[in-house]
Amino acid sequence: MEPVEIHREFERVYGRTPRLCQAPGRVNLIGEHTDYNDGFVMPVAIDLRTTVAVAPRTDRRLQLHSLNFGESVEFALPEPGEQPVRTQPMGHWSDYVCGVAVTIERAGYRLHGADLLIYGAVPIGSGLSSSAALEVAAGLALLESVGHTLPGSELARLCQRAENDYVGMRCGIMDQFTSSCGRAGYAILLDCRSLEHRLLAVPDVQVVVCNTMIRHRLAGGEYNRRRAECEEALRLLRDAVPDLGALRDVSLELLHSQRQRMPQAVYRRALHVVSENQRVLEAAAALDRRDLGTFGRLLGESHRSLRDDFEVSCDELDLMVHLAAGVEGVFGARMTGGGFGGCTVNLVRTDCVDSFGRLITDGYRRATSLTPEIYVCRAADGAGRVDLS
Repeated sequence: MEPVEIHREFERVYGRTPRLCQAPGRVNLIGEHTDYNDGFVMPVAIDLRTTVAVAPRTDRRLQLHSLNFGESVEFALPEPGEQPVRTQPMGHWSDYVCGVAVTIERAGYRLHGADLLIYGAVPIGSGLSSSAALEVAAGLALLESVGHTLPGSELARLCQRAENDYVGMRCGIMDQFTSSCGRAGYAILLDCRSLEHRLLAVPDVQVVVCNTMIRHRLAGGEYNRRRAECEEALRLLRDAVPDLGALRDVSLELLHSQRQRMPQAVYRRALHVVSENQRVLEAAAALDRRDLGTFGRLLGESHRSLRDDFEVSCDELDLMVHLAAGVEGVFGARMTGGGFGGCTVNLVRTDCVDSFGRLITDGYRRATSLTPEIYVCRAADGAGRVDLS
C-alpha cells in the first residue's frame, strides 16, 4: 500500500488529515546474537517499511487501527503518578505501540492522545524485524504529533527499552538502531556497546532474502533462554577474570582455557558469540576491500556456528542455505534474525538473481511443499516523515 493510500484510509477512518511517518525493517548480514552481548553487528535497513499515519487528539487516549489486521484498539495514557491501564503485554500487535508510548512518557517526554493508523509491509515473523519497524515508526509518529524531535539513537534506545520491559523480549539494540539510523546504499558496522558505527558501502551485489514461511515466536521462549545462557557463561568466566564487562570482551583463548568449568551448552553459546564478533570484524574488512569471496565464506561460517553452537537454526533454514550453495552467482548464505524460522540472507551476483529465485523456489517447494517468498532488497534510509507533496 502506497503512502497516499494510507493517507486516504486515515481520512476515511478518522475524518481528519494526518501526518505520515515510516520506519524500515532490517536484514542482518552478519553478527547474530552478538548485540545483547555488547558485540558487533552488520545490519542493513531494507525497503520494506511500516507506515504510521497520526493526528493529535485533545484528550489522553490513543486510538490505534491496523490495516493489516483490520482491528482497532484504544489505550489511555496514564496521568503523572498513575499506572498505565495496560501494565502487562497482551500478546497483541498493539503491545508494541502501547509499550513505546509508556516508555517515551517515562523518559520525560509528555505525549497527548492521538489517532494512529498503521500499515506494515515487513513480513511478520520473518526475522526482518517487523516489531522494531512498528516501534520506531509509532514512536516517531507520537513524538511528531507533539512537536518533539529525538536523535535516531535515542529513539532506538527508547524503543528497545519498550520491547525489553513491556513486551518481554530481551532483544539488543540492533533492530531499533538500524530502523532509526539506516542509510540508503550502506550497511552499518555497529558497536552495540558504545553505538559507535560506520557505514560500509554495499558493493555491486544483490542482497536477497528468502523467507522459509516458518514463523518464529521469540518473546519469552528460546531467545530469552539463549540470552540467559550467555549471561551464565559470562558469570562463570568472571571467576577467572572478574572485570569482564560482557562476552564481547572474551578472547577465544580465555574461553578455551575455561571450557572444563562450564556446562557444554553454555560453552557452545559463548563460543558462537566470541567467534561471531571476530567474523563481523573480518567481514567489514572484506567489504572494505570488496572481497566478496571472503565475505561469503564468513556468512557460511556464521550459519554453521548458529546451527551447531548456538542451536537456533531449523531444518527449513538449513535446507535453504544448502540450496543456495549450489546456485551459480551466490557468494554466501546464512540464516538471519533470531532463529527458529524466518529468513536466510544471500549475497547474489546481479545477473544471477532471477535464476537464483527460480531454483530456490523450486527446490524448497519440492522438499517442503511450501512456497518461499523471495525479496530482493535495497539498503534503505532509516525512519523519517513521509512527504506526499
